[in-house]
Formats: sequence, structure tokens, C-alpha cells
Amino acid sequence: TIQTTTTRASANFKVSTRRPSSKRSAAASNCTTQKGLRKCSFRDDDGISKTSHHHLLEKKALATTKTTKGTRKAHFVPKASSSSAVTSPSAKSASSEFVWKGANLKAAAMSVGFGLFVCFVVPRPDGVVPQAWNLLSIFLATVAGLVLSPLPVGAWAFLGLTTAVVTKTLTFAQAFGAMTNDVIWLIVLAFFFARGFVSTGLGDRIATMFVEKLGKSTLGLSYGLSISEAVLAPAMPSTTARAGGVYLPIISSLAKSNGSEPGPTAKKMGSFLMQTQLQCSGHSSALCMTAAAQNLLSLKLAAGLGIVIANPWITWFKAACVPGILGLLLTPLLVYKLFPPEIQDTPEAPAMAKEKLKKLGPLSQDELAVVITMSITVFCWIFQPFGITPVISAMFGMSMQLFAGVIKWADCLNEKGAWDTLVWFAVLIGMSAQLNELGFIQFIATKVSAALTAANLAWPQVFLVLHVSYFATHYFFASQTAQVAALSTAFLAMMLASGVPPMLAGLTMAFHTNLFGAITHYASGQSAVYFGSGYVELKDYFRLGAIVGAFNFILWAVVGGAWWKVIGLY
Repeated sequence: TIQTTTTRASANFKVSTRRPSSKRSAAASNCTTQKGLRKCSFRDDDGISKTSHHHLLEKKALATTKTTKGTRKAHFVPKASSSSAVTSPSAKSASSEFVWKGANLKAAAMSVGFGLFVCFVVPRPDGVVPQAWNLLSIFLATVAGLVLSPLPVGAWAFLGLTTAVVTKTLTFAQAFGAMTNDVIWLIVLAFFFARGFVSTGLGDRIATMFVEKLGKSTLGLSYGLSISEAVLAPAMPSTTARAGGVYLPIISSLAKSNGSEPGPTAKKMGSFLMQTQLQCSGHSSALCMTAAAQNLLSLKLAAGLGIVIANPWITWFKAACVPGILGLLLTPLLVYKLFPPEIQDTPEAPAMAKEKLKKLGPLSQDELAVVITMSITVFCWIFQPFGITPVISAMFGMSMQLFAGVIKWADCLNEKGAWDTLVWFAVLIGMSAQLNELGFIQFIATKVSAALTAANLAWPQVFLVLHVSYFATHYFFASQTAQVAALSTAFLAMMLASGVPPMLAGLTMAFHTNLFGAITHYASGQSAVYFGSGYVELKDYFRLGAIVGAFNFILWAVVGGAWWKVIGLY
């Protein structure tokens, strides 16, 4: 049997024929056409009786030849690309099958169910108005969604806000009032500043300079990278942007140049550098007020409870410098002992860095513009000339960068993380502020304080218990800023009600938020960035995160506690 295939272009279908080596068939006779079906009966040269049926569909034929004897079979098959191809019933049913493309229904049900349980099953305490109880239920369902992730964070927060408005728990003005919060806009501007550092290559240049000076060993490399991040942090207020835009590419390049790739060779160098950079980022972010978004949010929430810090940038750095710098010095050594790299000497790294700097050449026009504008912005953040607040300083600095063309407005519009943060931050802060306005936060603080007093706990003990609880709670959160927005106000109120000095409570809660950003692979944006590189296994993430996290907590509690006593915070 011989098989041949030809294509008839004019009809856009393939013709395939299978014929034996017998004589050619005779022309068809007795053909009739009815309702698009052409039927022909004929005999071939071998005397075999045949009947063919042709379905005529928009100049495309699907023909089937039936025989009572022999193997001859001819059919016309439309091309797969043809829009008029005949679809089988099974294909039609498959294409029309309903597929849910929305929220994770299980996570959504658990989140909403939690809120409904609180609203309708848990008795409303005396002293809590119905509006506050309803808002608490919506707030808890929203926070549960941030943990379980039935939808992206911004989308779920918007659903929570909509629920509050539809149920008339909040008015439209109350629901969207936090959109004008200055701290939220300062965080949005921080995303834009970070893009400028990354797009101009200035962040990469600064990190490479430290590698050149300190990179003769793997441990030295880790110190160079960590210290360079601490230098960048005050002017680049996004730990995630520093991780993804500056340090992940540098560390990956250094590791791969030394034969360390994700997988079997990861522990040669890459896994150590990734973990060291991640664990040290907590100290870098806690060192300066403008080094991370959650710092600014923490101070704003503290101000809502009456904790106002004069000259906040200087006061923050004064309180954080001793435990923060000591943490930067000790953390690489601790990780080196717990998770040692197989390659410990890197004599070629400084030469590679020097060659890279040579290729980069002198500062470009855009890099120089970023240096000038960020120097002015940081100066205003620190000294607040003419009473300029941090958000106005940031607006001024970003306006200069836009005017100079360092960053384009299209870049700002494409910074989706900034606009997403604007939405869900505003939702959580707005709900938290309204709970405070309705008296619920003070109610909880008074009840907890009374219980702790009945247990004969002095304020230092209450202070420690609440901080330990706050740290452990982060295992249920996938964002530092989300935990601040959800819990910081309540924890601060409980501390104040127990007699903790206001300045100590406000600053330590802000410092603390940075220290648990590396305890899991989902604990923060930067943790997810480094985990995504594939250099560190999940079990190592949890092990190192727990040990180094506890070390950081104890370091700041002991060394920081002694230093805060010296400078008069309590």
C-alpha cells in the first residue's frame, strides 16, 4: 500500500489518499446533492461497488469513501489552522467546560468565615459599640486574607474596604480617608527612588566598590556587600528593591564565577552570600528611619497614639546605631559558623570588581543626578530645614529627578508595587485608625493591661512578653508592613497601658519589625527574592531564620536595652 499527501491551497485543506497498487477507479456516476451532502455511487475498474459522501462546508470538503471490499479509502481533512474546521462533540464539550478563574475559594471561605464567626458567634463585649465590632470583623477577615492569600493583597484589601462601605460600617470618606496619609505616599515615593538607583546602575557601582576593597575572602565579600547596603539604605528606602535590583545580581555573578550554581554546587559560595545578605538586611533596615517602608509606617501609627518623636531621623539613628552596627559586624560571623561556604578564599574577586568599575567608567550624567538629588533629599530628611517634613522632602527630591529626566513618569506608572501598596496600606491603616477612633483599641489595651497587672507583672516584663509575642506572630504573616498595619497599634496601646515609657515603646516596636524579616522564605519581600534564586534549601531557611532571628532579638534586647538606658529612653 502506498500513502501520499497533497495540499489544495485554494480550499485550505489537506488531501490524503491511500490506494493499493490496483488500477485507477472510474469516474463517479449517479451523484446527488441534498442539504449540503453530496452522495455518489460508482464501480471502479476492479468491479468494487463504492459510495462516497461529501459534506460541503464553505468550500471545504470532508469526504468519506466506504467500500464493501478492499482497502481503498479517501478523505479530505481541513487544516488545524482553519477557522471553519469541524469540531467534534467531545471537543465542543471540553471548550465549553466551566473553569473558575477567580479567588482561591478555600482560602476565601476561611477568611470570610473567620470574620463572620467573630461578628455573629463571639459575644460582643460590654463597652464595645456595634459599629466597632462590625468593623473588627471586617478587619480580621481582611487580615486573614493577607495571610491565606485568596487574592492578591491589593485586591483582597479592596474587597474588605468595599464590604465596610456596603454594610455602612464606614462612610465613603472614612473608608478612603487614609489615601491622604503622608506616610503611605512616602512609601510610594520610596519605590520610585529605588527604581532610580537600579536603572542608573548607581547601586551596582557602590556595591562593587565595597567588593573591591573587602572581597579577598568569602567572609570579606559578605562584609563588603552588607556594609554597602547599610550605606545605600538611608537613600534607598526599600529593602526588597535593594535585594532584587542591586544585590541579587551581584551575588549571583560572584557565585557563578566561582563555580557555585543553584543545586549541588550552591554551598560552595552562593548559599552563604545569599543568607548573609538577607540576615544582615534586618540591621541595615533598622539602622535608619528612612531605610525601610515599615519604619515610617510604625512611627506614623505611634503618633496616632500620642507618641510624637522630635527630630525623628536623628533620634532614631542615635537609638539604633549601637545594636545595629554591632549586628552588622556579628551576623556574618554567625552565619559563617552555622552555614560555612566551601570556598573561603576569593583572591580574584577584587580584581574582577576593579575591572568592572573600569568598564563602568566615571559617573554617568544620570548617576550624578541621582547622587545630587538624593543628597539633598537625605539632608532634608535628617535636618528638616524650615520644618520640611519627610514626605515633602521626598516629593521635592522626586520632582528634581523627574525634571532632570533621571526617571520618567512612565517608569513611575509602571511601578505596580508602589500603587498596590498605596491601596492595601491605605485600607489597613484606615480600618486601624477607625477602630482606634471608635475606642476598640483602648478597650483591648485596658483589658490586657488589667490582666497583666493582676498577674503581678511589672512593665519591663510586660514589655518583653509583648515583644516576644509580636516576633512569634510573624510566622503567620507574609509581609512586615502588613503585620505593622494589622497589629502595631494594638501592641503599642497595651504597652502604654502597662506603663512602658512611650518613647521606648514607639522606637522599639519600629526597630523590631525589621528583625523578623528573614525568619522564613515568605517573611518579607527581600526574603522571597533571595529564596527565588534557588541557592538555599527550604529546611536551611527555617533553621537559619530561627537561630539568627533569635540572635538578633536577643542582641537588640540586651545591647540595645543597655544603650537605651544610657541615652535616657527609660
